[in-house]
Amino acid sequence: MTGLSHFDAGGQAVMVDVTEKPATDRVATARGRVAMLPETLAIIRAGTAGKGDVLGTARLAGIMAAKRTAELIPLCHPLPLSAVTIELTAGEDGVEVSATVRTTGPTGVEMEALTAVSVAALTVYDMCKAVDRFMRIEAVRVVHKEGGKSGVHTAP
Repeated sequence: MTGLSHFDAGGQAVMVDVTEKPATDRVATARGRVAMLPETLAIIRAGTAGKGDVLGTARLAGIMAAKRTAELIPLCHPLPLSAVTIELTAGEDGVEVSATVRTTGPTGVEMEALTAVSVAALTVYDMCKAVDRFMRIEAVRVVHKEGGKSGVHTAP
């Protein structure tokens, strides 16, 4: 394991200098889920949530969040994203959320994918909290990344 790149020799937080890194095609996929009561899931499937289309709204929120990641995470580089794909699936006991983000640039898009999943999940929570106050946002993680000198990594 290498040292933490966001700290200088004196231990101060710094933005990593990517000036000399080549721009390469990069992609990252993150996943998470919102666990909920069966009754809440039925409302989402039926499209009868009081605030409207839960999955459609969460998809848009995730895309918007990916584009704003550098404004939310202090040391992230602003990146020109070429694609953000959000998938929300009503499963057996919750909503599965997946985000794939692409760019061509000097640094990866894992943070953008994680932010997209997190905000999409938070949006599901917000839109359904009136009927289920104890939903859980779970297992938000990067499951795939590629590009740059570290190559391809896929979670087991």
